[in-house]
Amino acid sequence: MSNRFPRVGVIGAGQLARMMVAPATALGIDLLLFASDAKDSGAQITHHVVGDYTNLAEVLEFAKQCDVITFEHELIPLSVIKGIEAEGIKVYPASSAFVYSQDKAAMREKLKDFPSPHSQIVRDVSTVSDFPVIAKAISGGYDGRGVWKINSAEELQEILKNTSPLLIEELIDFDSEIAVMVARSPHGQATSWAPVETLQEDGICIMTITPAQSISPEVAERAQKMALEIAQTVGVVGVMAVEMFVKGENLFINELAMRPHNSGHWSIEGSITSQFEQHLRAILDLPLGSPAMSHDFAVMGNVLGGEKTDMYRPYLHLMARTPSLHFHQYKKEVRLGRKIGHVTACGNDLLHLTQEVEHARDYMSGVIDE
Repeated sequence: MSNRFPRVGVIGAGQLARMMVAPATALGIDLLLFASDAKDSGAQITHHVVGDYTNLAEVLEFAKQCDVITFEHELIPLSVIKGIEAEGIKVYPASSAFVYSQDKAAMREKLKDFPSPHSQIVRDVSTVSDFPVIAKAISGGYDGRGVWKINSAEELQEILKNTSPLLIEELIDFDSEIAVMVARSPHGQATSWAPVETLQEDGICIMTITPAQSISPEVAERAQKMALEIAQTVGVVGVMAVEMFVKGENLFINELAMRPHNSGHWSIEGSITSQFEQHLRAILDLPLGSPAMSHDFAVMGNVLGGEKTDMYRPYLHLMARTPSLHFHQYKKEVRLGRKIGHVTACGNDLLHLTQEVEHARDYMSGVIDE
């Protein structure tokens, strides 16, 4: 790179790309998004190109305008990523790492030395004898999609009709779910944020609490160490989320996401360096920022689409009630159950923070009206 500031190309223009705009602007980095639609969350507020991310020719034309390419979703075909790399363009995370966030079977094989639920690839129902189990589509699932709890051979047979092969995993009767966000640069510098407790409903994360209160300091330290080891094992460059189940003092690797992630949104206000700035630093091989928390606790609540479509009017009530609340609107069309924004509160009274975030989340979604 010459003396000028680099241009970072982001394939995808959803809310993760939108939240990357502020730190990129602060750093003077030119951000260019590859959007599916000009109305995409990130495309609304910064430079973008509209195209088909499955079309190598279109993606290559975009990539040649950039110094480095990164992603904000896992849907881009691996063949397209390899096609960009073949042209000598820097891509982070590289296809050799990215595959483990796209292919759950490959991820399980790569991480076989780490504690994980027992798993097998299944094409025939007769190979599964113990129920209940968890069935996962090997690629393409997120936010609870492509994941099923299976109680019988009949249920499994029904899903195999439409999705085969499946990754079948033992059902872990876990106590809690956590995520550890890590960042790693090309020359191997790595950092991790405090483990986050993630609270789910119907497979969708509704709230995160940082640091995770459900685990001991010893388990938290072990979780961070494991996440950093996984980052090195898969060779990721950029930010990655390592999702884990906690059962007693035991940890089980659930899934990987090789990009900024919902469980790291709290870091915008709650950490010295947000996951979005850290991702940019990592892929540009800049020294990484401090992941230390700037408050004792950070609570983030996802605002899900409900009956309300006016997301501006709730400010009157919520800003008056809780002046310290931080709002993030994704400016997406409001649809039932869709993540359309999030709210974050930071401070030293965890109970109060949790109550205020729950109230704000439910008020904006239309679950409550006072």
